[in-house]
Amino acid sequence: MAYKQFILVCAGTGCESSKADEIHRNLKTEAEKHGLNNDVQIIKTGCFGFCEAGPIVKVLPEESFYVYVKPEDAKDIISEHILKGREVSRLLYKGDGEKKDSMSVENIQFYQKQVRVALRNCGFIDPANINEYIARDGYKGLEKVLLEWTDEQVIEEVKISGMRGRGGAGFPTWMKWDFARKAVSNAPGGPKYVICNADEGDPGAFMDRSIIEGDPHSVIEGMITAGKAIGSHNGIVYIRAEYPLAVNRLYFALNQAREYGLLGKNILNSGFDFDIEVRLGAGAFVCGEETGLIKSVEGVRGMPVPRPPFPANKGLWGVPTIINNVETLVNIPAITARGGSWLAQMGTEKSKGSKVFALTGKVNHSGLVEVPMGTTLREIIFEIGGGIKNGKKFKGVQTGGPSGGILTESFLDTPIDFETLTANGSMMGSGGMIVMDEDDCVVDVARFYMDFCVDESCGKCSPCRIGTTQLLSILEKICNGNGEEEDLDKLQHISKAMMKASLCALGQTAPNPIMSTIKMFRNEYLDHIHDKKCKAGKCKKLARFTIDSGKCIGCGVCAKKCPADCIIAEDAAKFPDKKKPPYRIEQEKCLKCGECIAACKFNAVLKG
Repeated sequence: MAYKQFILVCAGTGCESSKADEIHRNLKTEAEKHGLNNDVQIIKTGCFGFCEAGPIVKVLPEESFYVYVKPEDAKDIISEHILKGREVSRLLYKGDGEKKDSMSVENIQFYQKQVRVALRNCGFIDPANINEYIARDGYKGLEKVLLEWTDEQVIEEVKISGMRGRGGAGFPTWMKWDFARKAVSNAPGGPKYVICNADEGDPGAFMDRSIIEGDPHSVIEGMITAGKAIGSHNGIVYIRAEYPLAVNRLYFALNQAREYGLLGKNILNSGFDFDIEVRLGAGAFVCGEETGLIKSVEGVRGMPVPRPPFPANKGLWGVPTIINNVETLVNIPAITARGGSWLAQMGTEKSKGSKVFALTGKVNHSGLVEVPMGTTLREIIFEIGGGIKNGKKFKGVQTGGPSGGILTESFLDTPIDFETLTANGSMMGSGGMIVMDEDDCVVDVARFYMDFCVDESCGKCSPCRIGTTQLLSILEKICNGNGEEEDLDKLQHISKAMMKASLCALGQTAPNPIMSTIKMFRNEYLDHIHDKKCKAGKCKKLARFTIDSGKCIGCGVCAKKCPADCIIAEDAAKFPDKKKPPYRIEQEKCLKCGECIAACKFNAVLKG
């Protein structure tokens, strides 16, 4: 059927939580009411990336980009835009400081410097329709892999691309595959396994989940290709049960692929068999580490084991196994369809291709961002991300989640790649990027990440089990105003020991936020220790709330909201020029809850 117009509704987790499903239903109801079923196709897609502006609705071919859409807006979109050809101006994205009534997607600043490879289909296709994936060159590369290329040729093409694992370590993908291809399985029948690691658990990271929600067939095609390359007929997707939308869309896509003969026996009449099963994880961060993941799949407690042997030689059930994360695998169909040299044109000398980042925190335009390797932090944060919220001053950016460090303003023009980030005390990680402003406390941030690592440590090795607990205890001591300068030496000493002695990457990299913040913000630690002061006001026991008597008009709203009854009026005789006396806070009673700041409309309550 030839439709005249298409309405794409972002239906990733973020927009679904803001009633995208209801928006979609309302659009279909309104279209049916006006007899437009044969003229307009209304589709639920994956994430558009521009999460800050969601829910998003896009109308083609006009490229109208509607933001912050509500279910009740469906009526106007159909009656005004579709029936009368008039864009709904109040819903159109205007841009920062733009006077235009509308702008096409390619002119939106958020998208201008992005190059979509892993996200190429997200927001463009219906993830529940395999035909739409095929129409955008889906399974085109697999046809060559199964019918034209040898296993060695597949690996060579991946080698030419320069593709490195996007899960964090950045190990060359072709090399891992080649190790597994050459490895001999000792088990009966000689099985090997391909595992997709979709156990995304970094705070602030949502790349892999969004890709599965918006483009599950790319993951499937990437896994089949990997299976052909190493001689495996068995695939497993290890995904968190707490990602129900991604899980459901993955199951649906797997069934479609089987119906089309793209999974199972004799795929495309090539003689090659491959099938995929799904294993649901319980949400343990340590199971993102490949040996811990393997143990979880085997049905035992997910704890890392020493390496070597590496999984490529002895992995799941003791047989050769390769583990790649979602973003790595979805790059594979693009490489096989367009050629490895196509991807190798992007990026830097040692870090080829593009990288997806989850840009969050104190930035105007949060969301999923995909840029060529070598793009600078300044371009991502201030151009794509639109700068810091509320005109605040940029303080730092945390890359790599709880395993990464914080980079300051002096690193904004540093090209982003695996080597550069590591050299500067951070890491690529899976792609989390959390922006901080002047109101954030780096000591509190380091404490937060260490608290996370204490909870997520499996406890198997003492350097991590004891080390994370000791580090957290010292950080809490400093945040509570009881720190000593010697504590900074203790933090660094324990951190270095953990980095050397921990069994897996969780313990080895957990100290990164501490090491980088002490290096970059030592004076902020000393403020906590010597002055017993948290300038950002984040450390509750060091926070101090005061009232500026010059700004206070004596309305008493803050006193009414105070749960501790610690805000009282000053002596009126001391302020003869005021109609009403200002208020003050009795510090010994203050709970530091912040209700007074929220209640005051005159910015008279100060926190410091």
